[in-house]
Amino acid sequence: MLIKSGLVTQMSGSLGGMTGSHNSAGMYLRGRGLVTNPNTTYQQAVRNALSTLVTAWSAILSVAQRDDWATYAANTPCTGKLGDPLLLSGQQMYVKCNVPRIVAGLARVDDGPMTFGMANLTTPSITASEATSITDLAYTNTDTWATAAGGGLIMQMSRQVSPVINFFKGPFRFADVVLGAATPPTSPATVGSPFGGSLQIGNKLFARVVATNADGRLSPAAIIECTIAS
Repeated sequence: MLIKSGLVTQMSGSLGGMTGSHNSAGMYLRGRGLVTNPNTTYQQAVRNALSTLVTAWSAILSVAQRDDWATYAANTPCTGKLGDPLLLSGQQMYVKCNVPRIVAGLARVDDGPMTFGMANLTTPSITASEATSITDLAYTNTDTWATAAGGGLIMQMSRQVSPVINFFKGPFRFADVVLGAATPPTSPATVGSPFGGSLQIGNKLFARVVATNADGRLSPAAIIECTIAS
């Protein structure tokens, strides 16, 4: 079914039995799918991180720390699902910046950033080999995340998918983190698939990569892909 609407120009999420989304051709509607809850180890890690951070916000952070996160959030717009600017609350920003850190094994940052704006990330690239079944992540080690202890480059990976897939939204699973240091790490980093198994030549891999600075600032996510080579 094709729809051309002068009233609805953007739509994301579900209403009744229909879900609105968009691709390279524009907006479309589809039947709402049933939500499943496989309760994987990775899902449990994210849920535990959320619980820890919500508790820390109310029971551990000082008023001054909460105020600093609120000030940072008010001066650092994020991007909503439809591409519009979105201002988060201080608590929402604190959780958003710290969940990836905790899942990746980095220390929680309780002090609100003093520099406004999101972290910088030069878009990395990935290559994958059937022969070795490993993925190499090439990055720019002069980005701020790489130049100080406490920073990191966090990589999530997809399962290998058909070569005809050109757009991938998930699911992704945590694969590895490259740690920042006073002496920056050397690119590339070798990353094993969190899904295991052998890579098959011609299939595709997608990765979701974010940078986290030592002060807790998170970068926008970069979605990158590669075709598995021999």
